[in-house]
Amino acid sequence: MPSQLKIVMIAAECVPYAKTGGLADVAGALPKALRALGHEVIVVMPKYSSIDEQKFGLRPFLNPMGVWMGNTQEWCSIYTASNDGVPTFFVDFTRYFDRPGLYHDAYYNDYLDNPFRFGFLTRAALQLCVELDFKPDIVHCHDWHTALAPAFLKIWHWNDPILSGAASVLTIHNVAYQGNYDASCYGYLGLQWGNFTADKLEDHGRVNFLKGGIQYADVVNTVSPTYARETRTPALSHGMALYLNGRGDNYVGILNGVDYTEWNPAVDTLIPAHFWPHDLSGKAACKAELQRQMGLEVNSYVPIVGVVSRLAAQKGLDLLAQAIEDIVSSMQVQFAILGSGDPGLEAFFRSAAARHPGRIGAYIGYSNPAAHLIEAGADFFIMPSLFEPCGLNQIYSLKYGTLPIVRATGGLDDTVEQYNEATGTGTGFKFWQPTPRAIFDTVGWAVSTYYDRKHHLNQMIQQAMAQDYSWEKSAHAYENLYDKALRNRQA
Repeated sequence: MPSQLKIVMIAAECVPYAKTGGLADVAGALPKALRALGHEVIVVMPKYSSIDEQKFGLRPFLNPMGVWMGNTQEWCSIYTASNDGVPTFFVDFTRYFDRPGLYHDAYYNDYLDNPFRFGFLTRAALQLCVELDFKPDIVHCHDWHTALAPAFLKIWHWNDPILSGAASVLTIHNVAYQGNYDASCYGYLGLQWGNFTADKLEDHGRVNFLKGGIQYADVVNTVSPTYARETRTPALSHGMALYLNGRGDNYVGILNGVDYTEWNPAVDTLIPAHFWPHDLSGKAACKAELQRQMGLEVNSYVPIVGVVSRLAAQKGLDLLAQAIEDIVSSMQVQFAILGSGDPGLEAFFRSAAARHPGRIGAYIGYSNPAAHLIEAGADFFIMPSLFEPCGLNQIYSLKYGTLPIVRATGGLDDTVEQYNEATGTGTGFKFWQPTPRAIFDTVGWAVSTYYDRKHHLNQMIQQAMAQDYSWEKSAHAYENLYDKALRNRQA
């Protein structure tokens, strides 16, 4: 592998510009970590109308740029900005990206032209490399939105002087989202009907972006080792087990890192007081402020369980909804909940807060300062996910000494060490069964530890805050993956 790689990262979202989930965190942080290791990285994403051009310093770069989609040439323009030294390019195409949401409207209805939107983004990103004379060693695409990049490379750019040598890497952040669409969009994608077959891009008569990426990419990875194992099974692969298993050792799990310049109680600019493992007094101040802001009884002796999540069944929030009122009725504990999503769950948590004032606080929506305050001020953080490819909030929680309560799946299982009541070791509390009873019992275990085994609790907090999930470690793992991709491409 060359000592310095040229890498183009293509993603549908990227912090700090646009975010709906962990994909944006990875697309924002991994390029910076790779740049710190000496690699040349650029990022390509859509120029959504929600992006604040002035705040982030976007400036026009290229206008116009032609992109062939099937038999149609589309014309777009390119903007650019610097994300802590990483050049970020924004594909400006009003027809596709000038709308309120990234993927769906205000009623959570997916945009019907999503296959056209993200097929175009992917092809435009590759064309931009040509325009820039940027000859990438690696084209790294993320999730279904950009998963067609490996197919475009092999079908259209196999003899291109700029792109022909590029190896492709596909990172799957959630295999449940596959970009499975009616075949009527296939002509626009321009991937040749001869490739619309069951071993490539066709999926029961439809086109499946993720499946195509899995089949064409030089290597495929997902965002934790346990999730990689889980997605090889029919139960958790959402129909992709056959294809993922078919990739053999070219499908691996690399745990996401976190950005400790943002998520670290010693430097966090969004919390009222800083704190360190050797001095937790600032955490008490954060707890009191969290109680005030969430309408909870201000009481330093009562533990708080935090939630920052998309309100969805996948996240196990319907199970928490079934258990939470029994929990606050039978235990001295409070909940601070931040999230949005399923309208029924939004309504439930609003009403639960009204029925249990001072015990349950709910903020329906998303606020980055509120998310930081919950991480800093809560005593526990619950993630009862049915499946969780990696999860980031439990890793943030460790750094803030906020002990995770998690279902042992995916990255949650990889990053949280089970509490050992005999020794006091561990960094959190895990359960296996996705049931309201399991949530009730495990929260009860955590709360009893808080009240009855304070010495164990303090020992766990110290161990949790000492964990290191920085991006540097993950970036080295991606270097090894890129090496394998290059060898596969050359072969």
